[in-house]
Amino acid sequence: MIPTTPQYWLKNANVPASLLSLDDLTIAAQQTQDGLCLVDIEIKNGAIAQVVSASQAVPANRLDDTPEVNLRGGQVWSCFADIHTHLDKGHIWTRSPNPDGTFASALEAAKTDSQTYWQVEDVYRRMEFGLKCSYAHGTQAIRTHIDSFGEQAAISLEAFKTLKNEWTDKITLQAASLVSLDYYQTPEGVKLADQIAEVGGILGGVAYMHPEIDAQLDTIFTLAKERGLNLDFHTDENDDPNSICLQKVAQAAIRHQFTGQIICGHCCSLAVQAADVVAKTVELVKQASIGIVSLPLTNLYLQDRQPNRTPRWRGITLIQELHHYGIPVTVASDNCRDPFFSFGNHDVLEVFNQAVRIAHLDMPCGDWVPIVTKTAADLMGLPEVGRIGIGLPADLILFKGRSFSELLSRPQSDRVVLRKGKAIDTRLPDYSELDQFD
Repeated sequence: MIPTTPQYWLKNANVPASLLSLDDLTIAAQQTQDGLCLVDIEIKNGAIAQVVSASQAVPANRLDDTPEVNLRGGQVWSCFADIHTHLDKGHIWTRSPNPDGTFASALEAAKTDSQTYWQVEDVYRRMEFGLKCSYAHGTQAIRTHIDSFGEQAAISLEAFKTLKNEWTDKITLQAASLVSLDYYQTPEGVKLADQIAEVGGILGGVAYMHPEIDAQLDTIFTLAKERGLNLDFHTDENDDPNSICLQKVAQAAIRHQFTGQIICGHCCSLAVQAADVVAKTVELVKQASIGIVSLPLTNLYLQDRQPNRTPRWRGITLIQELHHYGIPVTVASDNCRDPFFSFGNHDVLEVFNQAVRIAHLDMPCGDWVPIVTKTAADLMGLPEVGRIGIGLPADLILFKGRSFSELLSRPQSDRVVLRKGKAIDTRLPDYSELDQFD
């Protein structure tokens, strides 16, 4: 039970060293082989007041009657940052399922559903349901891509703006436009760039290998620079070794001397390309300061899917290689219960859990915790999110799992989520809330 008093201590908490923003090197030096530090955390007036080694003597200024919660070695993380989602598509599976699980069928099913149902009320309620789930699980910041062709942009952005305002004290929301890059070659695309600027969003698009891809990229980079917008691309979501959109984006960034933040999601084809192509792409990505987002759940679901055949690869990009080259890499939820991924519950811990298993990120797990917290928050421009340090808001998740083996072997559905030091209601919304939209 978390005290309701303005000041209390979390005792015997295992915190990933990779999340700690501390000058105290003694704590980091005491971390386990898995990268965990056993600490006591003082919460005061909604912020983190002290982080001390659990073996340290009681601070002289500590009052004897300050409440304590003994976590008995359970882990404490910062809240999640979910950098790549599609809240506007979420929870349409029951009315618009994917008939064969392929990417092409997912595109068609989502398009048909949007043309039939996606008015403001429908988009609002499904996005709100996703936010309720995310908040209960401990997510503090979300970037959602918004399908933005034609009139859909105004409809979905209206729902987004309302939700951003209503959830401002709970979840930081960011919107990124989602159209094919050729759309920005039209007057409607220029209008879309202005609409995104009005909501303080991110200019985004899907890059495909095309004879005019360089010109298309020049246009979107120019639009972004003129409006002071960051960029977010879907690139190479396929298993074609000739698909080098990521490389093209990096070249365009260098060509335009772009100083804003660029994110590229998926980048699946990188995993099936020759070593010399990979080396060239990775070097360009590093030079262009591009952040990479892998979407393990959706890509595992869609990539290499053929009838009556077991998939031969995992669909993900080169997470470990990019990370070790010094490129910021994250993972995120992506789609949830829609034609691109029929499952999901907006739980970033599940995403992390599956990423660890799919990409072998368990040696050690502690080094990889920032891919759903600190690194993702940095790429989103949120310096106070995703880390644990003195003076930062006490936005924390308390898990009973003590080691990573314990943490990732159970769903941790009994987690406690603190926002500004206070425990929130972690009950999930009932699916019946969506019945009227099926």
